[in-house]
Amino acid sequence: MVKRRAPQEESEVSLCVKYLLFGFNVIFWLAGGLFLGIGIWAWTEKGTFSNLTSLTNFVLDPAFIFIIVGAVIFILGFSGCIGALRENTFLLKFYSVSLGIIFFTELVIGILGFVYKDWVEDKIATGITKIIVDYREDPDLQNVIDGIQQSLKCCGGSSYEDWEVNVYFNCSMEDRGSREACGVPFSCCISAEVDDVLNTQCGYDVRKPQYDNTRSELIFERGCVPAFKSWLETNLVIVGAIAIGIALLQICGICFAQNLSNDIQEQRAKWRYN
Repeated sequence: MVKRRAPQEESEVSLCVKYLLFGFNVIFWLAGGLFLGIGIWAWTEKGTFSNLTSLTNFVLDPAFIFIIVGAVIFILGFSGCIGALRENTFLLKFYSVSLGIIFFTELVIGILGFVYKDWVEDKIATGITKIIVDYREDPDLQNVIDGIQQSLKCCGGSSYEDWEVNVYFNCSMEDRGSREACGVPFSCCISAEVDDVLNTQCGYDVRKPQYDNTRSELIFERGCVPAFKSWLETNLVIVGAIAIGIALLQICGICFAQNLSNDIQEQRAKWRYN
């Protein structure tokens, strides 16, 4: 007599959720590793590891930002990826809690930024002023500032006069023979957009009184803070859609991790019961 095979017990763990969470986090794991690698490579090229005192400000260093962001994404991606693949409830809970903390932090920052927008603008302007002071000290920082000024068609934080705080562009340096005195970087120049050959001297002397009538034809007089504010207002729908998209991804990640963790615990409870 042939014995009937007992029907296979159905697992409580959803394979769809498990591998969707795994695949989702593999991408973030690799992206985090890439960001981290770029930051470490940039610091190595600048010799930062051999002389950490050369960093004037960690927070404003682009390579440091890449390292921090990359490390956070890498750790979260690793915990979500391995937690889902190995059905590790500790890693899944760590992933969901960390993602929840990041989500609510972003939410609080967004609300406070909207309520206290004038204070935020002042803080951003102050931060840009500090960056301007170190413009010539860090090549990465210099490239970031030049990129922002060219993209937003702006100059300085609140206005082009902010470049007075930089020792190289300070008007008092004219007595010492500095050609950059009372000037601005080339990225402030309007001509830099249309000239085939980049003229790095186009911003020389433009803050002197004799340029008062023609300055608006040579450089962008508007500061980057009002320029960025204007850009946000113009692209509010796009920015809002991106913010909502990021928030939904984070919420989905939290829900999937919690759901998978609960399924694993239910399956283990069933095994113990049987």
